[in-house]
Amino acid sequence: MSKAFVKENDHDHDDNLEVDASPLPAGTKNYITRDGYIRLRQELERLMNVERPDVVQTVSWAASNGDRSENGDYLYGKKRLREIDRRIRFLTRRLEIAEVVDPAQQPNRDQVFFGATVVYSDSAGEEFRVTIVGVDEAEPLQGRISWISPVARALIKAHEGDTVILRTPGGVEELDILEVHYPDP
Repeated sequence: MSKAFVKENDHDHDDNLEVDASPLPAGTKNYITRDGYIRLRQELERLMNVERPDVVQTVSWAASNGDRSENGDYLYGKKRLREIDRRIRFLTRRLEIAEVVDPAQQPNRDQVFFGATVVYSDSAGEEFRVTIVGVDEAEPLQGRISWISPVARALIKAHEGDTVILRTPGGVEELDILEVHYPDP
């Protein structure tokens, strides 16, 4: 049968594509909180011990059904297996280079560093609450921003009560730091 009718191998080259969803600046460490490290580790273990074996079983069953060219379970399973393997490789690499930081051990608790929760207001008087975390655990909509984000870079090393400058494509913004919190040791 012509390869034109069998799409089974068309995307095998995707296995070698590594999309780094959270790039680190060159020469920087992959800082991460203890909780973030635990979440990534749990995701890796779930993928390796639960999801991957389930998909392998489904693909094996689907392959035994004969014609693979029109077998949706087989084709989807192979695609999902590639996605899982790609995510496993990504997580493994990120965990290997992770440097766990415990924000509770921060001695300068009135100054903004990695792991701090900061309440600040912008020039319009609107208040924001953000926690500065690692790139692999950032969730901006939940107030967890990466330490390499423009807002975090503006806040880092400032003290409670300081005004810092945030440079954005739309111009310069002043941020007033109202509170700095760290988890209790």
